Amino acid sequence: MSQHSEEEDGFAGDLFGAESEEDTPQIVPTFEHYIRDNAKDGNHKELKIRLVGSHPLWAHHLWNASKVFASLFDKHPRLVQDKYILELGAGGALPSLISVLNGAAKVVVTDYPDAELIDNIKHNVDHNTPNLPIIVEGYIWGTATDCLRSHLPEGKQTYDVLILSDLVFNHSQHHAMLKTCRELLTPKTGRVYVFYTHHRPHLAHRDLQFFDIAQRPVRNDVDNEDRELLGYGFKADHFMIQKMGVMFEEDPGDEEVRATVHGWQLWLE
Repeated sequence: MSQHSEEEDGFAGDLFGAESEEDTPQIVPTFEHYIRDNAKDGNHKELKIRLVGSHPLWAHHLWNASKVFASLFDKHPRLVQDKYILELGAGGALPSLISVLNGAAKVVVTDYPDAELIDNIKHNVDHNTPNLPIIVEGYIWGTATDCLRSHLPEGKQTYDVLILSDLVFNHSQHHAMLKTCRELLTPKTGRVYVFYTHHRPHLAHRDLQFFDIAQRPVRNDVDNEDRELLGYGFKADHFMIQKMGVMFEEDPGDEEVRATVHGWQLWLE
């Protein structure tokens, strides 16, 4: 993350102003092996996660937050069992893979509709969770959700669980993410799980604005362009903190802050 650590909006400003394939150096994929501490099925004790070799959307890392997600779902499979689950900005898709291995009814795993990203997720699904109810879809946050609803059974319009793993440092995309979450989360019983690390401690206040915006009341009299007033009506709870290793040794800022994963849950009453 060091090359962007001083930029206010995370991914060099606009997240979706990504480099073209011609501009992106072709670097071979890397692999990480994730060992499950609480695997009930010995056949899936170890997952081999392929990561794109290099990518402007940071999908070439297996983020600490995704590992904490995986550990939580293995320890508490009831969080995902028999539920319809959607992951946004999935990267290597580890939380989605663990969800379906723990008995999710269906998992829809998404990332930006870039061929390299989507093909890589499909590889991880095919090689780690073959023949299980998991679907890979390209999706841009904040856009129409019909394509995602189409994967739900007849009569069901919303998801039980939404997974956001280390996405809140995309400050320019907070509203887009929350718009999608509000449209697709089942009221009352559904949960959005948001796990993240303050990789740039000097911008932690910007990361936390995600939750301020999420909890603002919905106002129908506000134009969509007036972001200072837009709200999404979520309730929120900061329920988890876990220490991990620092991901980017060369970055500035307090190492304890940069090694800590926070977990929040959002819901609609």
